[in-house]
Amino acid sequence: MTLELPLVVGVDGSDGSLAAVDWAVDEAARHGLPLRLVYASLWERYEGMVPSYSPQRPAEQVMAEHIVASAAERARRRNPEVKLSTDIVPAAAADALLDAGDNATALITGSRGRGELAGLLLGSVGLAVAARAHCPVVVVRGDRPGLAGTHRRVLLGAGDPATSEDATRFALREAEARGCPLDAVRTWRCPAYETAADVPALAEPPARHHEEEARTRLDELLRGPLADHPGVQVDRTTVEGPARKVLVHRSAAADLVVVGARRRHGHVGLQLGRIAHTLLHHAQCPVAVVPQRV
Repeated sequence: MTLELPLVVGVDGSDGSLAAVDWAVDEAARHGLPLRLVYASLWERYEGMVPSYSPQRPAEQVMAEHIVASAAERARRRNPEVKLSTDIVPAAAADALLDAGDNATALITGSRGRGELAGLLLGSVGLAVAARAHCPVVVVRGDRPGLAGTHRRVLLGAGDPATSEDATRFALREAEARGCPLDAVRTWRCPAYETAADVPALAEPPARHHEEEARTRLDELLRGPLADHPGVQVDRTTVEGPARKVLVHRSAAADLVVVGARRRHGHVGLQLGRIAHTLLHHAQCPVAVVPQRV
């Protein structure tokens, strides 16, 4: 029997993490997965500063236990059928979540955490996790309809087949679990200087050539993954324009936008493309960043 890896959601008591808990509970119920709530705390480092004879516990420990208990109670009220576990981990938040991601179906975070500056579009923890995790990461953000899942549509930013297959499979599974269509979008651009002489079909206008090429790439990307999800309705769209702007605009009518991200072996630091980075800061619904090892 295969052990089902949990969905892991970071909690810290902020409004953003509470929204992430609500979203994660619904997601766990959709997929029949357990849910693990993780609070990362470094109070243990300072525990030695409290005299051993003192009956007092560090204030951070008390706060951590309260936050985790409150989040767990919120999750149980939302759906008591979801199997739930909690952890307080002695590590920095991003490090704790990245470590938990090694044994998770996906990591889920809020858009901003406790203590983040109000002007930030995306908190540092969410950005670091989305840019470094080796499992899918969902950053829960957006307007009320997007968070509530009332649009009944999943949006896929279709990249190159070699780097977006895992993201495509993830998006199809989401659409299937939600019983809704998948909006698969591939963008294209036509260089202003290009003429018919620059494309293989000399009589074909350059714009038409790039649009047809985008359609071919989109079909190629969907062919294999769609065979495993034949019941999902897929609306295929090719659009001229910058992918970042097109996907942010279309996210207003989606419940989840899914994009791929490269994860290069041996590469340190953030590994997040411009499209994913823009969506994490500006999308109007939750954003799933799905890594593809290359």
